[in-house]
Amino acid sequence: MQLRRLERHPQTFGNAGTLTPSEIHTIEAIGFEGAVLMSEIAARLGVTKGAVTQLIVRLEAKDLVTRAPHPHDSRGIVMSLTEKGKEAFTAHEEVHVDFYDQLRTQVSEQEIEIFEKCIEKLNEFLQR
Repeated sequence: MQLRRLERHPQTFGNAGTLTPSEIHTIEAIGFEGAVLMSEIAARLGVTKGAVTQLIVRLEAKDLVTRAPHPHDSRGIVMSLTEKGKEAFTAHEEVHVDFYDQLRTQVSEQEIEIFEKCIEKLNEFLQR
């Protein structure tokens, strides 16, 4: 339950301001290099294209992502991060690094490996 509460709780990511976990994970799915199709973002997140579209609209309103025509397919639209979106991406990466730094002060490398393996197995189980 505590993990579920944390997952719903918005956080601040640099100049990007407060973002929900869904928003920051969408930014992460687009990636720093960008030029990603909506269908690819949906696949990375394991959600529908409609859900991604709703998230993209919110992120565009916050000036974190931009849409552009696909360079080789006139029907396709690719998503990229703005400079502000890249700042959020970097701030999110720093959160992960800080988490592991703090975790290393509490547990051994072997315990971290076991933790990561358990998370990996849980993800595999949930994707069935």
